[in-house]
Amino acid sequence: MNSVTDIPATSLNRPARVRLELRSLLALSLPIMIAQLATTAMGFVDAVMAGRYSPRDLAAVALGNSIWIPVFLLMTGTLLATTPKVAQRVGAGTYGEIGPIVRQALWLALAVGLAASLILLSAEPVLHLMKVDPTLIGPCMEYLHGIASGLPAVALYYVLRCCSDALGRTRPSMVIGLFGLALNIPINYVFIYGHLGVPAMGGVGCGWATAIVMWAMMLAMAGWTRWAPAYQSSQLFQRFDWPQWTVIKRLLSVGLPIGIAVFAESSIFAVIALLIGSLGATVVAGHQIALNISSLLFMIPYSLGMAVTVRVGQALGAGNPHQARFAAGVGLGAALAFALFSASLILLLRESIASIYTPDTAVIQVAAMLIVYAALYQFSDAIQVICAGALRGYQDTRVTMVLTLLAYWGIGLPVGYVLGLTDWFGPASGPSGLWEGLIAGLSCAALMLSIRLARSARKRIRISQAAG
Repeated sequence: MNSVTDIPATSLNRPARVRLELRSLLALSLPIMIAQLATTAMGFVDAVMAGRYSPRDLAAVALGNSIWIPVFLLMTGTLLATTPKVAQRVGAGTYGEIGPIVRQALWLALAVGLAASLILLSAEPVLHLMKVDPTLIGPCMEYLHGIASGLPAVALYYVLRCCSDALGRTRPSMVIGLFGLALNIPINYVFIYGHLGVPAMGGVGCGWATAIVMWAMMLAMAGWTRWAPAYQSSQLFQRFDWPQWTVIKRLLSVGLPIGIAVFAESSIFAVIALLIGSLGATVVAGHQIALNISSLLFMIPYSLGMAVTVRVGQALGAGNPHQARFAAGVGLGAALAFALFSASLILLLRESIASIYTPDTAVIQVAAMLIVYAALYQFSDAIQVICAGALRGYQDTRVTMVLTLLAYWGIGLPVGYVLGLTDWFGPASGPSGLWEGLIAGLSCAALMLSIRLARSARKRIRISQAAG
């Protein structure tokens, strides 16, 4: 991968610069994409295997996902502060400062991982509040108990992964992600259907299988970063440090707004899933299929956004704000190109894709209808996730958080609720109206974050020029 300082900005014409940056961005992001797809594919495996067991188990897993995935994203989003902090030190060449920061991030991860587990264990009142089908609440909570036991491990894993990615070492996350996916399938089989002395748990077994995989991935990443020669200059495990609250506070000042912003986006999907939960198991299952497909596709621009965070952070650390802005622009173009491809693909194959998950014709029809909406928001989703990634590289996270909350909770959810569950503007359209609210929220987020990114980039360039 090319360093951000390898070639001066003025030494190449613009097309050559774009090709160089795109090549560097893809070299960094491709392993991240594979890792993210592998991680998300675990959800695909859970949905398919639980769906083959029974529609009720698929619905229970779907509701459980609507609870734990937003909590997981709040947790890991908070820990994403590790990436720009490390990336800027890589750009500045101060590798000796990386280890102390990462050790404090690990303490933060342990705390937020335990807190996230407690949230899942206490989630049952939320299901009652949202008037979820009572027959689904029991298996859903048992599924969440399994997931909760793995969250501290995945929090620790995520800090080490963010550090590795920021160093430009993205291969470990790819290898370990694929390892986790490969491990998830047989363990799912054992726990869902009952083998090797384990009783058959149905969809509940997916939760315990996922927790085992989380612990295995954490141990694998810890071993890799501890012993691989590429990490020795960062001194990650050279000594033991007790928590230093001033450092942790600085990490939280950057990370917590990221976590809240990520949570704001993901939680609107979760709330909509819970609102749909009152419409019956068939609609819930169809919604889960459409959402799972959308989540798989989202991992591509999301991974590009993570790579953009690294490229922007390294460029700023090297004192090159023009290159930081250029990297963000190239990332945005790449994400939009993929959005065109993904939207076309799922529109053409929506019924065939839905039939992979279930043989139930009614569920396939609901899923195929909602996949159309998933195709429509590919473009706005790509724009907002790249802009958010670039803003993380700038460590501009507080205003991003406010804009994201406004877009999703101030616009997207109210629009979806009104269109889907009320008769204020005509007959309630059910899941279609709720998904139309998603499109409205994502579109507003894309517009507002684009404007914020442009302003942040211009401000950093002006500061650099004034200092120079």
